[in-house]
Amino acid sequence: MGVLVVGLAFMAVAVLFTLAAVAAVFKIVLRLILLPLLLVKFIVMGVVMLLVGPILFVVGLAAFLVTGLALAVPLLPLAALGLILWLLVRENRRPAVA
Repeated sequence: MGVLVVGLAFMAVAVLFTLAAVAAVFKIVLRLILLPLLLVKFIVMGVVMLLVGPILFVVGLAAFLVTGLALAVPLLPLAALGLILWLLVRENRRPAVA
């Protein structure tokens, strides 16, 4: 019984390695056949990103600023309080004597 299990295990490993080797060869052949298309895809995507990249940058910058503004609005009362305190402290200082 143990010999049968070991034999089946060796057979499974052999089949696995055979399938892996065939898959690796198939993958290499497929990539060599499709390489020109991959190069064309790379060139087209580069040109598209040159055209779309600046637009995405401006949209992202606008979204970042709007998000920053939305997060800063709840802090406006604290900023107003800080401004009032700064104005009070600034008024009470004596001018420097030259």
